[in-house]
Amino acid sequence: MGAVSAVDRDRLPKQDRSRATRQRLLEAAVSCLAEHGWAGSTVSVVAERAGVSRGAAQHHFPTREDLFTAAVEYVAEERSRALRALFPQGAGGDRTAVVAALVDLYTGPMFRAALHLWVAASNEEQLRPRVTELEARVGRETHRIAVELLGADESVPGVRESVQGLLDMARGLGLANLLTDDGARRERVVAQWAGLLDEKLR
Repeated sequence: MGAVSAVDRDRLPKQDRSRATRQRLLEAAVSCLAEHGWAGSTVSVVAERAGVSRGAAQHHFPTREDLFTAAVEYVAEERSRALRALFPQGAGGDRTAVVAALVDLYTGPMFRAALHLWVAASNEEQLRPRVTELEARVGRETHRIAVELLGADESVPGVRESVQGLLDMARGLGLANLLTDDGARRERVVAQWAGLLDEKLR
């Protein structure tokens, strides 16, 4: 194996810096979108929050649409990793814990940011196809993780619909939580859904 050249040594720190800048921009974009909505979230606002120049932001993300779709995708991937980290050995049959964890995916800043992006996409022709494709991909991945953690056999009639119903219900609970803390009611609904799934997946 040959020695690492001076060019390679110089390049590695630069690549690390570039990755760190990109991640700061993505995290800042999600925060801005959650707090200010689409109208108040410009590339300049995000760049300032991330502590980088507008030029640096546009180097990574040439358009506003690029930045915000990438930001929501980034955090969706982080959510998937976090969900898997909760059950590294599988859920072990604890469906209540799985249902609660899935519902938790639809509360907090990431869901709020995604919601602003959906609303913007409904009015912005340039944004709509990107968000539609992104949501389809995120939805498939979340469904796949849910099936795996619940130990669901989708060859059984009605099981696929039951899992999808859980995810649709979780999104609805996330919407309800945007205006008021819906924690107490959410706990009761989670317990009920876990019971229903136990019966269906038994």
